[in-house]
Amino acid sequence: MLKKQTVWLLTMLSLMIVLSVYYMTSNPGDLAYMNTDDDADTEEATNESTPANGSNVNVVSEANDLFAALRLEVQEERSKKKDRLEDIVASSTASAEEKNQAYEEIDTIDKVYSKEMILEETILDSAEYQDVLVRTDGDVVHVHVQLVEELTPTEVVNIMQMVRDEFGEIPVNVIQQPATES
Repeated sequence: MLKKQTVWLLTMLSLMIVLSVYYMTSNPGDLAYMNTDDDADTEEATNESTPANGSNVNVVSEANDLFAALRLEVQEERSKKKDRLEDIVASSTASAEEKNQAYEEIDTIDKVYSKEMILEETILDSAEYQDVLVRTDGDVVHVHVQLVEELTPTEVVNIMQMVRDEFGEIPVNVIQQPATES
């Protein structure tokens, strides 16, 4: 009689084989996450054909692209770190102490992410900003704010206070990303 672990392993392997065969036989255009150069060319052509205010669209698009790229970079980095930690937790060779430490680190990553999302929403609701990105980098919190006008010193202080209310006494770096009126 096969053990439960063996059955589970065989089931997972067969699932991976089926998914691999499906992936290799599917058409490349059917995959939702793929971005072809044709789509990028079409978007650029649309931006270039925009009348008088086309430059505004490009500036806003560039700022949005920067925020999206930063978000993606942070998300990928955290995902890789969580994967490594989950490997430690799943490892049969790791000690109980190492597993507990990995659990704590995973929990810390999730808490930091939640705090960042709460801060982004709070800052966006507090003023007329077009977009806000909060990211924690070690012992520093970076707050990227996208708006048309200059940040006033009062706004910077308010943002810094919101970050300190959420994260405690930690250095805060407020960065303004220029945007244009749409």
